[in-house]
Amino acid sequence: MKEFSSSDTLIIIGIVLAYILFTTWLTYRLRSKTSGDFMEGSRAMPAFIVGVLLMSEYIGAKSTIGTAQAAFEGGFAASWSILGAAIGFPIFGLLLVKRIYNTGKITISGAIAEKYGNTTKNIISIIMIYALLLVNVGNYVSGAAAISTVLKVNLPVAAFITAVVSTFYFAFGGMKGMAWVTMLHSAIKYIGVLVISGIALHMTGGVMPMVKEMPDFYWTWDGSIGASTIFAWLIGTIGSIFCTQFVIQAISSTKSAESAKRATWVAFFFCVPIALAIGMIGVAAKFLHPDMNSLYALPVFIQDMNPWLAGLVTTSLVASIFVSVSTVALAIASLIVKDFYVPYRNPTPEREFKMTRWLSLLIGFLPLIFVLQVPEVLKLSFFTRAIRLSISVVAVMAFYLPFFKSARGANAGLIGACVVTSVWYVLGDPFGINNMYIALVTPAIIMVIDRLIPQRAVKSKNAQIIQKSGA
Repeated sequence: MKEFSSSDTLIIIGIVLAYILFTTWLTYRLRSKTSGDFMEGSRAMPAFIVGVLLMSEYIGAKSTIGTAQAAFEGGFAASWSILGAAIGFPIFGLLLVKRIYNTGKITISGAIAEKYGNTTKNIISIIMIYALLLVNVGNYVSGAAAISTVLKVNLPVAAFITAVVSTFYFAFGGMKGMAWVTMLHSAIKYIGVLVISGIALHMTGGVMPMVKEMPDFYWTWDGSIGASTIFAWLIGTIGSIFCTQFVIQAISSTKSAESAKRATWVAFFFCVPIALAIGMIGVAAKFLHPDMNSLYALPVFIQDMNPWLAGLVTTSLVASIFVSVSTVALAIASLIVKDFYVPYRNPTPEREFKMTRWLSLLIGFLPLIFVLQVPEVLKLSFFTRAIRLSISVVAVMAFYLPFFKSARGANAGLIGACVVTSVWYVLGDPFGINNMYIALVTPAIIMVIDRLIPQRAVKSKNAQIIQKSGA
């Protein structure tokens, strides 16, 4: 692995800076000027654009860096971590898109509140904010790994650079500005991953030399990752799609429910090729650099390119980082503003818009506190999906199982699932049971138990009413 000279590094930095300055100017030109523009793009976004936004949400910094890291350690089967999104988007389009779109809400908490009320809405919002903040911690770690590799800065400095630029994108752009800039980010990101994949295969001499020399598990469908973990990934990814705030916000920005459904298929067709490419990159990195820190499995190939190509690929990784951080941070801001600030303060549209921007600054920099405490990006990524999966279980029961109508059961299921899943993750998944399964079954079990327990308070109140009317 070669090192870049000072002049090479300057070329790469120059390309990255030029891209950042151009997209910053573009974001400012396309910036949101009203709260409607900021939150939902005024329901005018084409299906293709929204499909790209959906794809970018699940193939961002932590997915590209994290999946390559997992492939380095566990084999090509790590591609399932992204293929799960490809499978999940059409299922989401079939089952929930129309129902959620027709509620007119831009938050999953608001949609579920139609059945369970405001207390449930607030609980969901708090759980989702918790999960999404952790998502951005993973995004910052992944982004810092990519930026630090080429710019030769340490992880905290690289993470700070990520925070500054990404926060500007979403704080000024909102949904309207970010949608169009994300198209450019996504195109650059997609090209960059395919270029890295091509370079990796060129350096290994193709697939066959790796197949001959590497352990067999690197090429099996489940690798050393295991069927149980892969199945948990699929459940978690598909389930988290159903309730991830930015996904709900993106489909709400389309012109109609049918347009939103088409967007899910656009996301599917973009997810599949890049999933396979990233898996191949991770395995190739293991073949060429077996003793390397697995976190650098994807960015390590930048070092073997000429500086101009390295500049393009580095820019693609930077674009991936900015998309990931910006979309997640926008989702957090939307939840805080729509579910807490607006109901309790009843602000004017102008004051709401101003407060949203101030909150965006805090949200953009808060994850920096935890950047150095996350060694395994993909595990954190799937833990956050597990948390969101528990919300999806409640959402599906709300929309499809009307006899589960107790707000008490929904609230207990949400809180119980969040607490138990978090503890299970911190303990390292005891007994080999992935925390994704805990998140899947806990809310359902609690809601079933609640249904079996008589709601005495309600019955007592009804009896009093009957008694008074009889008198």
